Amino acid sequence: MPADDISLPALQAEILHAADRIAPFIRRTPLDEALALSQLGGDEVYLKQENLQHTGSFKLRGAFNKVLSLAPDDRARGVVTASSGNHGAAVAYALRTLGAPGVIFVPEHAAAVKVDAIRRLGAEVRFHGEDSVDTEVYARAHAERRGQIYISPYNDRAIVAGQGTTGVEIAVDLPGVDVVYVTVGGGGLISGVAAALKAQQPAVRVVGCLPANSPVMYESVRAGRIIDMPSLSTLSDGSAGGIEHGAITFALCRALVDDWVLVSEEEIAAAMRLVMETQHLLIEGAAGAAVAGYLKDPQRGHGRTVGVVLCGGNIDLGTLKRIL
Repeated sequence: MPADDISLPALQAEILHAADRIAPFIRRTPLDEALALSQLGGDEVYLKQENLQHTGSFKLRGAFNKVLSLAPDDRARGVVTASSGNHGAAVAYALRTLGAPGVIFVPEHAAAVKVDAIRRLGAEVRFHGEDSVDTEVYARAHAERRGQIYISPYNDRAIVAGQGTTGVEIAVDLPGVDVVYVTVGGGGLISGVAAALKAQQPAVRVVGCLPANSPVMYESVRAGRIIDMPSLSTLSDGSAGGIEHGAITFALCRALVDDWVLVSEEEIAAAMRLVMETQHLLIEGAAGAAVAGYLKDPQRGHGRTVGVVLCGGNIDLGTLKRIL
C-alpha cells in the first residue's frame, strides 16, 4: 500500500489491536522519572525503558505483531528479515517462541553483540551489504525467490502498529504528556508512537532525534522524498543507514513528527554516561540519541511533562569501554 494511502484512524485502531495481540509475549516496560534529566532540562522527565524489553529493544513489539499476524502455513515456510541487530533478535525470539524457522540478514558491520544474540535465539544469520538499506533490498529479493514472507524492520503496517504499542503504554502511564523524544532510523518506532499518542492527545509534541552522522529520515523529510546518502560511523548503530524507497514510514514521519534534533557523537556518549550513572540503566547508542536530543532541544524547559524512549540496551563491551 502506498504511504499516502495510510489512514491515521485505521493505523491507530491497528495499534490498539496489536496491544492486545502481543500482550502475552512482551514485557510492559517501566516509565520512571529521571531526576537528573529533570533538573538539567527544567522539565519533569520520564524514561520509557524499552532497554528492559525481552531481547533488550522495542523491536520485539513489532516482530511479535507481524509474526502473529501471519497464516500458519506462511510461518511454517520460514520468514526472512534484514536488520542491523535488534530487529533480527526480536524476529528470532518471536520465531523461537512460536516454533517457526527464519533467516536474518545483517550488514557486514553489524555489532557482534547483536549478531551473537540472534544466533543464540536459533535463527540463521547471513551477512550482506555495508549499508542497512542494501541488506534490506537483498533480503527482500531472497525471500521473493523462495516464496517466503519478508519482514521489514520498519516498512510494514504490522511492524509500525506493534511499535506503536509503546505509545499506548506511555499514554496510560503518563497522561497529559506534553512532548516525547524518540530516536529515528527507518521511522517505525516514531511513526507508531506518534500515531498512538496523538489519538489520545492531539497536541502532544513528538520530536525525532537522529545522529548527525546518519540523519537520513530528517534529510528525506526536508527534501520531500526519500534520499540516498552515505552514513558515517555512529554510536547510534541501531538507527543508522538508508531507508527503503517507498517506505510507508516516510509519509507518517512527515505527517506526525513535529520537530527534529540532530546530535553529535560526543552528545550521544555524554547522554549514555548520564543515564548509566544516574539511572543505573545500561543503554545503547540509539537510546542515548533520544536523551541527547532532549538535552539539545532549544524548546526544553518550562516544567513540561516529557517522555524519552530508551529504545534499546544492546551495547557491546568494546563500545561501552570507549564511552566510559
